[in-house]
Amino acid sequence: MAKTTGNARLQQARRNKKDEFYTQLSDIEEELKHYRDFFNGKTVFCNCDDPYESNFFKYFALNFNALGLKKLIATCYSASPVMGLELPLFDRMNGKKAYKIEITEVIDANNDGAVDLSDVEYLIKNGKNTLIVLEENGDFRSAECVELLKQADVVVTNPPFSLFREYVAQLIEYNKKFIIIGNKNSITYKEIFKLIKENRLWLGYRNINKDMWLMLPDDEQNFEKIENGKKIKHIMACWLTNIETTKRCEEVILYKKYTPEEYPKYDNYDAINVDKVADIPVDYDGAIGVPITFLDKYNPNQFEILGLLQSSTDEQAGIPNLRYYNDFKEMRQDMTYTGSSGGKANGNPVMKGKSKKGNFLYNSMTEEYVHSVYARVVIRKK
Repeated sequence: MAKTTGNARLQQARRNKKDEFYTQLSDIEEELKHYRDFFNGKTVFCNCDDPYESNFFKYFALNFNALGLKKLIATCYSASPVMGLELPLFDRMNGKKAYKIEITEVIDANNDGAVDLSDVEYLIKNGKNTLIVLEENGDFRSAECVELLKQADVVVTNPPFSLFREYVAQLIEYNKKFIIIGNKNSITYKEIFKLIKENRLWLGYRNINKDMWLMLPDDEQNFEKIENGKKIKHIMACWLTNIETTKRCEEVILYKKYTPEEYPKYDNYDAINVDKVADIPVDYDGAIGVPITFLDKYNPNQFEILGLLQSSTDEQAGIPNLRYYNDFKEMRQDMTYTGSSGGKANGNPVMKGKSKKGNFLYNSMTEEYVHSVYARVVIRKK
């Protein structure tokens, strides 16, 4: 029953167009250039990729020899709206069926002086590599795709955002190396943040503040601009991996000195608030709340991650919650009541006083004002 439900969710996500974001080749090249040595001798699995639509497949096929790959495997979900539209290779397939392509050799098969996708097509047609229709629908959780996952050394793809928790959980379950794209918000998911805290997952090389322009299906109407004939949209996305990077060895240079005036504590947690990573005080050894963007600079040898303040339990926060706000009311800037209880701020980082803009909390009995700030990662210097 769970499997049927999962398939239905994947199909619904596809119908809703929420997950149909195709990564541009330039973004893939920019990130993966840092892992070139790692790929040598590896079997790469792209398990959310229509081979002739996916730029992940294109990148690895064109760089198969330069990277020294052992094998490239790509699988396609049967409901993909673009599946089989790119090359006549797929004319022999009846309808939009799920399939896999396995590449073990890429040479200049047509002797045109260059290695390109037409060579891959030629080699498949002539039996050097294989294209096989799958018995199941190509869902990354299907038995066929799991067996392919077991063969892989590393998984590289842009998985469905709405199924991101399940997708990462599967990679962790099978102890796979990976380089994947996720929504920025995903790093605050309870399941994902736990992996970050445990140093089992971290951000890639691309700056977290640098969002991506991802391509959309041709029939998608909700796009922002057209480049090279493709509809594209600005997406809050980032790279996530469990492969060691040189970036994680870089230390944040700290120079500011701690003062209680400049670094006030939260009203509900014994931790100081820091609004910018560059402003972390060099001489404070207690708990510090920093913006989520800190994870882009996180060096596990320099800092310890204690938890996350975002509607958090004490376990998730990593430090005790000292106060709750059920007896407060949420107010607008003009002091009109929104109708919401202050309890919605429980587990958030809360500062004393009114906010300069946006809503805040007010207790008429004590005449106290407090306000929530954005989610904070709780850290401590090592």
